[in-house]
Amino acid sequence: MTAVVDLIAEAQTTEQRFLRQIFVRDQMAEWSKDPLLMARADGVWYWDVHGKKYLDALSGIYTVSVGHNNRRVIEAIQRQLDRLHFSPPMHGSNPVAVQLANLLSDLTTASLGAVRAVGSRGVESHWTTKFECAGSEVTEAAIKLARQYHRLTGNPGKYKIISRYLSWHGSTMGSLSASGLKSRRAVNEPLAAGFIHVFPPTCYRCPFGKSYDDDCGITCATLIGDVIEMEDPRTVAAVMVEPIGHTGGIIDPPVEYLPLLREICDRYNVLLVFDEIITGMGRTGHLFAAETFGVVPDVICTGKGLSGGYVPLSAMICRGSIADAFWGPVSENPGFVEGHTFEGSPLACAAGIAVIREIMEQDLCGNARRQGERLRAGFERLARKYNIIGDIRGKGLLQGIEFVRDPQTKARFDVEPGIGMRIGRRALANGLLCRFDPHWLAFGPALCVTAEQIDEMLDRLDRSIDQALHE
Repeated sequence: MTAVVDLIAEAQTTEQRFLRQIFVRDQMAEWSKDPLLMARADGVWYWDVHGKKYLDALSGIYTVSVGHNNRRVIEAIQRQLDRLHFSPPMHGSNPVAVQLANLLSDLTTASLGAVRAVGSRGVESHWTTKFECAGSEVTEAAIKLARQYHRLTGNPGKYKIISRYLSWHGSTMGSLSASGLKSRRAVNEPLAAGFIHVFPPTCYRCPFGKSYDDDCGITCATLIGDVIEMEDPRTVAAVMVEPIGHTGGIIDPPVEYLPLLREICDRYNVLLVFDEIITGMGRTGHLFAAETFGVVPDVICTGKGLSGGYVPLSAMICRGSIADAFWGPVSENPGFVEGHTFEGSPLACAAGIAVIREIMEQDLCGNARRQGERLRAGFERLARKYNIIGDIRGKGLLQGIEFVRDPQTKARFDVEPGIGMRIGRRALANGLLCRFDPHWLAFGPALCVTAEQIDEMLDRLDRSIDQALHE
């Protein structure tokens, strides 16, 4: 027993002794040179185990939607702990999950009911929710839903999923197969069959050599219709896209793009799935990016900000008319064949209800729009000051900048490991947490961020760019 107590005591002070017993998302040998271990957080601030303070311009990872240490959410979880912390998912659900499902149905109906109906499916009277724990699980569930739906409605040959290069839909094998990020796919190949990829709407660097201003014809969208034809519409089940792509560098599509996808999917009886794991729950200035872009999909996958990061929670929200296909006598209809141990967790759903109430009552969607405008103006000032920002992309509190050596030619820096990485690492040293890749950098602060905090984030980024350029 003494040895066990000693091990527990040692585990509680890992900041004093680096251990090799943990996998992290970065290369472990590299990360271990200067490991980042967060100890506590409050509002839009983190403190690491050494007491260093970081301004969180990323809301953890687009997750802490209502801020760290939000007492409303914490107290809701504590109250639920006293009543019921786990219910048996194989036998049914629980009142808190039902309450959250009803709330999401009502909010989705209200959010998208005002959107002008594009395509033949029209306005939906109700929406049905399936809870999961993570983004990967919920996009995987959407893939299964699309295939099973077509099987139940007399189209068993429709199984293929069309998604985009540079996309990220998750780490499970199905969601990874739908993803189009080479660096994460290659090490796990061969992946699942039935997944087809097309080019994303990267207007700044159009893969077709066209310019949006010169009437490009939105080839990135119309091409999807061509691919469906070439694959045979009888074999295509769904098109899955992020309304704003993240891992490709905040890919913000032209206004015609998503409406065109809606029309194409209607034409070929293909489900349109929006992966709103990041863009959902107010991030773009509306509850869903579907409302921001004015397009109603068949399925919305949301997570991250849904529970504010307090308890793992995600949700697949589908049109009620699609869910109706899964009703019927068990002898003929097995229902939706998909499930996980912790789905509909009472603790997670209690957190989700509290987060949504905070978002709606504090008008955090409105704040995301207002602070998003301030953030965009700040990025534009930096672009004028340094002349190395070629493009600014995104909506609300999901915005990114692409770094270039020459804004006229769009030529990139040839430094290693990339100017974006250099600036991002300088930002960390300056106490600023943001998303950075070799050629781009992004902000996604909590929806409750203030104007003063946005300004301080921009000031720290300004300092970091200046330092990186002088390296």
